[in-house]
Amino acid sequence: MSLKKTDLAKNLGLKITQQMKKSGPPGRFGAASVALPDRREQRKLDQAAGLLPFAVKLHDDLIKQLRDLAQQEGGNLNAVTERLIRAGLAASQPTGAEKPAPAKKAAAKKAAKKTSS
Repeated sequence: MSLKKTDLAKNLGLKITQQMKKSGPPGRFGAASVALPDRREQRKLDQAAGLLPFAVKLHDDLIKQLRDLAQQEGGNLNAVTERLIRAGLAASQPTGAEKPAPAKKAAAKKAAKKTSS
């Protein structure tokens, strides 16, 4: 006796359901889920370490470069971003002899030069 097409589909569905019940929960819901702290605990750990969230809007190509660099260095995007920002700020710091004029005074000097010319 052959089975109808609908009976074959029903049996296949029952077979899949039984396999899913036997397999158990995936690792992300089992013991592995306990390894990571929840958001509140993570926020407290970050605050204790002196870390603050800082949202910035960047161009897509720059984000891709940052992610690629982080992956090459081990996968920590926060550490790579922090290192690059610190290096950029250190490079932009003026030395003791060359202090830039404040923005208002510099703009006033430029305006004075334009009117005198």
